[in-house]
Amino acid sequence: MSDESRELREERERRIAELEARIQRRGVGVKAPVALLAMAVAGVLLGMMWKDLAYFFSPGNPLTLGAEGAYRYELLESNRYVQLHGIPTLRGAYGREGEDVYVVVGLRESPFLVRRRALPGEEWAPGQVPRQPDQRPFAIRGRLLAEEDAERYREGFKLLRELGEVQPRDGRLWMVVEGARPRGDKGLLLMALLLTAFILTNAALLLRSFKRKPG
Repeated sequence: MSDESRELREERERRIAELEARIQRRGVGVKAPVALLAMAVAGVLLGMMWKDLAYFFSPGNPLTLGAEGAYRYELLESNRYVQLHGIPTLRGAYGREGEDVYVVVGLRESPFLVRRRALPGEEWAPGQVPRQPDQRPFAIRGRLLAEEDAERYREGFKLLRELGEVQPRDGRLWMVVEGARPRGDKGLLLMALLLTAFILTNAALLLRSFKRKPG
């Protein structure tokens, strides 16, 4: 190969290398902020799931809080699986999720509210006058949440507090969400794993792109 051909090839390879370096620099400049933003959003979503994840891995044996007249308030702990017995209040708050009707009732002479599915005779539709909740004493198991940890049910807390049939303890009410068991929502764990994998994958790709960035 002549010296002229060799010089042309070297010049061409040098230009190609310079072009690739420019593309890489531009690629990092565009991708890095996008990747960081995506990781931040995924991190926020994961953070919003933190209490639900903590409950998912909490003990599966219910904490027994007692019955009417003998509740064990010293055992109160938000985000725990519990069981208790009580007498329902005369009035409750009704709501719908799809085709299902739910009732929030209090337990008399206690700080406890219970969110459960409507029983036969408690049918209700928006616009109708709510029926009196079933007055039979009952036992229940579910997820115990302090009022400040149950923002989703704030309207139920507000109504039952205003009706005056429950008794806040140290200024707080508590809600038992019927049927919510630890490790019951497998979709929650799957979503958390997907978000974690997404964050780690983006972090690895971002780190690799910076390592390839010319000095």
